[in-house]
Amino acid sequence: MNNPEISNIRARQIFDSRGRPTIEVTVELEDGSTGSASVPSGASTGTFEAFELRDRCEDVYEGLSVFRAVENVNSEIAAELCGDDVLNQREIDDSLRELDGTGRLERLGANAVLGVSLAVSRAAAEFLKMPLYQWIAEIFDTKEITLPRPMVNILSGGRHAGCGMDIQDFLFIPQTAETFSDAVRQIAKTRFTADKLAKAKGFSTLLADEGGLSPSFPTAADALEFMVEIFESAALRPFDDAVIAIDLAATVLQTDANKYLFARENREFSALEIIELMQDWAAEFPVVSIEDALGEEDWRHWKILNERLGDKIQIVGDDLFTTNPERVEKGIKEKSANAVLVKPNQNGTLTGTLEVIKKAQDNGLATIISARSGETADDFIADLAVGTAAGQIKIGSFRNSERLSKYNRLLQIEEETAAPLAFSPNL
Repeated sequence: MNNPEISNIRARQIFDSRGRPTIEVTVELEDGSTGSASVPSGASTGTFEAFELRDRCEDVYEGLSVFRAVENVNSEIAAELCGDDVLNQREIDDSLRELDGTGRLERLGANAVLGVSLAVSRAAAEFLKMPLYQWIAEIFDTKEITLPRPMVNILSGGRHAGCGMDIQDFLFIPQTAETFSDAVRQIAKTRFTADKLAKAKGFSTLLADEGGLSPSFPTAADALEFMVEIFESAALRPFDDAVIAIDLAATVLQTDANKYLFARENREFSALEIIELMQDWAAEFPVVSIEDALGEEDWRHWKILNERLGDKIQIVGDDLFTTNPERVEKGIKEKSANAVLVKPNQNGTLTGTLEVIKKAQDNGLATIISARSGETADDFIADLAVGTAAGQIKIGSFRNSERLSKYNRLLQIEEETAAPLAFSPNL
């Protein structure tokens, strides 16, 4: 076999879907194999996410440039890893964490570290002449790969849409689709129908960060009713063919008095009132998944929410868990949720992300691989979702090339593998 040693690592500043700087890394091997990866960035971010290093020089890209992170890759990280065996993903990721020396990768930057970690895995797959999802499946010890069932932004508010609506996202899940191709067909029909209906009713059709529409409904109930109308107009049966996932991003709504302010509705809720509201929505509308309904440190009320609704629908922790194994472990012990949103850039390395997925799956929690609001054309998360048999994926709407690259990659994988589509969270 040719030599799998790393011969060079280099990084560069590129730009994400919001026009903000981010980092791309290329890893080269002695045999000429290469792998590249780019790192996304979130708008609604959890306090406990790995640290995104930016230069904070206000007169250069509004303080958002990542030249220090780039230099950290080109200097310290390259010097540390050159000569290492690219197939030793865990050892490489451990070396990166040790080199940084901080819990949240604050010195080198999680964006620098993750870019290297993902590029290493791509270079390894290239060296082995196998698809990335297959290499991930080998690392993860996946018994049978599946295509993830997508949840797709249709209506957006919160920080994804300039706070045009209080709730961050209302998403469509194609519940009865039997293949990924069929799911995409339903997604396209639903998204096109949403656009036509919004125009016909005179609503705004401006796009949010992740490609959803932002019609600025005054209440969440209005948005949910419109979602049902979209399904029916797309010839999909609400509760059967088409169901709804909601992302409240509640930490953004939280006040200093530990209340939740819905500014558009001019209403304030306690945590228990939020839980009652979620129960009402789940009873009245085809809601099967609720993400971040409460603040990221409100563990007590997360447990109550999961007790009341967790046997009926999916209760998803994002800001609660931030793809952090210790926080996921706490959530498992306290029965805080029954599903984990997984974002590699919240964790900082591939193997750290895989540890979270494994911990969740071994304890009966659903796993949803997720993109970020500031995305790149990199389709890594598509292979990650397949290789770990994660079951679900949250890419963004059926718009914009940085979203469609992931859908297109999953269509390629479906063609290559004929892997089955994972079950819906409500089937």
